[in-house]
Amino acid sequence: MEESAGMAEQQRGSVTVRVPAKVNVQLAVGGARPDGFHDLASVFLAVSLFDEVTVRPADGLRITCSGPDADQVPLDRTNLAARAAELLAARHGIAPDVHIHIAKDIPVAGGMAGGSADGAGALLACDALWGLNSSRAELLEICAELGSDVPFSLAGGAALGIGRGEQLTELPAGGPFHWVFAVADGGLSTPAVYREFDRLNEGVDVPEPAASTALLEALRTGDVTALAAALGNDLQPAALSLRPSLAATLETGMQAGALAALVSGSGPTTAFLTKDEDGAQAVAAALTASGTCRAARVTTSPAPGATVV
Repeated sequence: MEESAGMAEQQRGSVTVRVPAKVNVQLAVGGARPDGFHDLASVFLAVSLFDEVTVRPADGLRITCSGPDADQVPLDRTNLAARAAELLAARHGIAPDVHIHIAKDIPVAGGMAGGSADGAGALLACDALWGLNSSRAELLEICAELGSDVPFSLAGGAALGIGRGEQLTELPAGGPFHWVFAVADGGLSTPAVYREFDRLNEGVDVPEPAASTALLEALRTGDVTALAAALGNDLQPAALSLRPSLAATLETGMQAGALAALVSGSGPTTAFLTKDEDGAQAVAAALTASGTCRAARVTTSPAPGATVV
């Protein structure tokens, strides 16, 4: 019975969306607001590590997942992919009866917006499966309801995010830029990192966050040396405070020839910008051999946003 039901499900069609990881080449963080959130100026850059989200009709909403660290991905309504299906369905008065399968390649809980990517991917896939033809503005609005990083996962490329990061302005980006991402053992809770940021800045007059003009110009022109000099992450001290071992990973990559290194978002993944592909391979090899990380991934940016494949 299960096999025949599965075959019937496949015959009714499916939609697959590929969606990228991100790196924050700048993450400027303001002080805590009364609602507990922080104003941000976040310069996002999509990188060519992708999850693939496939949706097909089903008798109810369910989620499955495969790939690295799939056992760490929630398969209930807390998954942003499930919430995306529910929000879109509710807007159109339909039931969110889909089987969502996530094929993971973006590190889980690594500060690279893997969960947000899955939310954006499921949203676009369900919209296509249900033939809704939602406008880009409507999809971005739903993305912003889902979470701060979700709109950028839909958009891809390069963008400046303000507010909580969800108010996007697309940016011109040269490149390609070559990156290595060192995947750490275990995750870091984003709320915990922000709490540590607040603790470290207690009594400090935290300036209003603003994008670096030098960084935006380096991004526009594709000047890797200038981009390396301008990278910044205000959450990095908090991430290092909670996970001091990341300092050794950052040092290893720099000694191996990276132009710059930083914690990606709230961590614990660390990002290394290199001059070219050969440099990236050398940094990845050194990181792998050092034992300071679980894996090292070589990739490039910018990358396209969520795309039906």
